Amino acid sequence: MQLTEKHREYWRRNLRLTGILLAIWFVATYVVSYFARELNEIVILGFPLGFYMGAQGALIIYVVIIWYYAHSMNKLDREYGVHEGED
Repeated sequence: MQLTEKHREYWRRNLRLTGILLAIWFVATYVVSYFARELNEIVILGFPLGFYMGAQGALIIYVVIIWYYAHSMNKLDREYGVHEGED
């Protein structure tokens, strides 16, 4: 099956979005954990930042990533005419 230029552009944009969101996920998960001791010197609302990111911050970031991906892909699907049903 040959892909048209429109299909290639759709997948290029899809992969770019996925790559950016995976990079954000990686930073929120591994980089923040790696620097947890240094981040604990920053205190927000009485809690060290490293502790906060481990307890709640990363989870909030994950939910935002999921919401943004779903929202962006619905918009991209409508733009390229590959959406599923009525919203």
